[in-house]
Amino acid sequence: MMKEKIIKLFLRLAIAVGFLSAVADRFGLWSKEFSVWGNWDAFLAYTQVLNPWFPESLIPAIGFIATAAEIVFAVCLLIGYKTKLFAQLSGFLLLIFALSMTFSTGIKSALNFSVFAASAGAFALSVMKTKFLELDQLKA
Repeated sequence: MMKEKIIKLFLRLAIAVGFLSAVADRFGLWSKEFSVWGNWDAFLAYTQVLNPWFPESLIPAIGFIATAAEIVFAVCLLIGYKTKLFAQLSGFLLLIFALSMTFSTGIKSALNFSVFAASAGAFALSVMKTKFLELDQLKA
């Protein structure tokens, strides 16, 4: 039982920190040597690469929505608020990222960034019933 609790906590933290790291990169909070985008404009350029089927005028909105979702999902996973729901939403968001990467740049980029694995981890988290260090434990 304790092993499952630790695994669930690890999944929550890993997914949440992954989201927050990506968000921090978009806002230039990582140093240049660790950065993928380094700033919002570079992130939006990559968003356009991953979503060539959307008009360029919609890319800022798509980037904003993805970023807002990542922040909200990360915070909810960190504190354990509606963990099942936010794990499922995270799984779908990561799957959308993985498929966008696959269809626009090829499967290798999605595999290299382990986006399919992260999506699977989020879906696995969503079916774990044991509560551990979660706000959800307070209601019952």
